[in-house]
Amino acid sequence: MDLNAQGVAHRADGKVVFIDGALPTEWVSAVPAGRRKSHWEQAALTEIHRESSQRVRPLCPHFGLHTGACGGCKMQHLEPRAQVAIKQRALEEDFGHLAKVRAEHILRPIEGPAWGYRWRARLSVRHVAKKGTVLVGFHERKSRYIADMQTCKILPPHVDAMLMPLRALIASMDARDTCPQIEVACGDDVTALVLRHLEPLSAPDLQRLRAFAAEHGVQWWLQPKGPDTVHLLDPRGAAQLAYRLPEFGITMPFRPTDFTQVNPHINRVLVARALRLLDAQPHERVIDWFCGLGNFTLPLATRAREVLGIEGSPALVERAQQNFQHNQAQRGSGLPPLAATRFLARNLFEMEPAQLMADGVADKWLVDPPREGAFALVKALADIHQARLGAPDAPPLPEGAAGWTPPQRIVYVSCNPATLARDAGLLVHQAGYRCAAAGVVNMFPHTAHVESIAVFERAGD
Repeated sequence: MDLNAQGVAHRADGKVVFIDGALPTEWVSAVPAGRRKSHWEQAALTEIHRESSQRVRPLCPHFGLHTGACGGCKMQHLEPRAQVAIKQRALEEDFGHLAKVRAEHILRPIEGPAWGYRWRARLSVRHVAKKGTVLVGFHERKSRYIADMQTCKILPPHVDAMLMPLRALIASMDARDTCPQIEVACGDDVTALVLRHLEPLSAPDLQRLRAFAAEHGVQWWLQPKGPDTVHLLDPRGAAQLAYRLPEFGITMPFRPTDFTQVNPHINRVLVARALRLLDAQPHERVIDWFCGLGNFTLPLATRAREVLGIEGSPALVERAQQNFQHNQAQRGSGLPPLAATRFLARNLFEMEPAQLMADGVADKWLVDPPREGAFALVKALADIHQARLGAPDAPPLPEGAAGWTPPQRIVYVSCNPATLARDAGLLVHQAGYRCAAAGVVNMFPHTAHVESIAVFERAGD
């Protein structure tokens, strides 16, 4: 099975056939469909003659291969633990095939609730005048159309229960034709809904939103244009949107359009495991690359002597600094103060050895990049190592390089196993590290999304 939830079969001549909906070990009938290439083709499942023992009944009535099926999930027909095994295999294959790297130790997968986990979601909205209805939800599989969703079991139960009321709300509005999107952001105590609207909302529409908020206990945020225009409908007395990391005594305020992990249950475990693997000591300096709002930075400040958080967006750097100050002010009730912590804005996709050294020596790194990975950062580290080895094609060392030392340990959190594997290859083959451990994080059950974590240590340490 591949990560698109297609069963992988082989014809007698060796040609690979991808079959939507088929699971490993099953006997099925299928007919050619979709693309055909010289070495592979796609087929459509027509009948299952012998089911896999890992096939389960999908909980969601909108999941499946039928016309109009929701495309939000791909693996609901596969037992959740088997889904994790598929993702673990994908990570190991990417490491082996793309990087020629093998982790010395496979970490136990991080798993959590398979349902009601998605606290962040972007729901498309469309008024379908011909059918006299409004659709609110994800897109149909392999389609630009919105699925006719009446329920969604991966959303928190209280958000799932709002889908049909949201449809009725939009249908009642004057602006029903010019509201293309509702973004959902749940904190521990507050649920925010961001309404994208392409024209100013009328006074009656604003009142309809207020009545909905009062009935369902949510906050409305309005987005008339780009993300920087997002604002609370009624800011006076509004509760703060935030999530907690109780193991570290940290509270993280955020705006509904900020990047935060969609699965808070997994995020708490992920932060705790990342810090255990990094094992920052009270005398050590740590750099958190791609730090965002400080999801890892602030917990690190409860362990290390000094922490530097580096992020590409100046706006996020400012928000991270505010979160640090907020938490430092709250460190009463026997909690020790946070370590000295700074945040810097830096283009991490254009990192050079000189800039890397300018940010100072750190005992350990935590790296948590977007899907593009951390190639420039890792390449700068590799260039320094190759220059010190005297490699003929290595760039010259920057001035003052003699006193700079690379981190002893790197914990790399990834949302794309292919770019993690690429960066792992650089670290192991050109930067002087070994891959001590790696494993998957099932942040998105029932989907093809693979989150993972890997540990790199200086070779010889």
